[in-house]
Amino acid sequence: MFLEIVTPEAILFSSDVDSISVPGVNGKFQMLNNHAPIVSILKEGTVSIHVHTQEHLELDELNGKLVPHADDDKVLTLAINSGTIEMKDNKVILLAD
Repeated sequence: MFLEIVTPEAILFSSDVDSISVPGVNGKFQMLNNHAPIVSILKEGTVSIHVHTQEHLELDELNGKLVPHADDDKVLTLAINSGTIEMKDNKVILLAD
């Protein structure tokens, strides 16, 4: 599935991913490939992005908020204060603050 993370400052992430876990208002939930369409509000917490490999990713200044997980190099984390997420047709758009 394709994930795009957008903040008021810039697009932080735009790439294919295996899955994403987000802090929903009713608890943390995960979305995998071919997940049913969904729109949800997010609360403060950590977004976990599971990638197949980091070889194609460029974690430069623009992506400085994305941090590789200490125990697993295939997981990137992003701390958010709030946000909204939408998934439709294997495309996820996360608007983060």
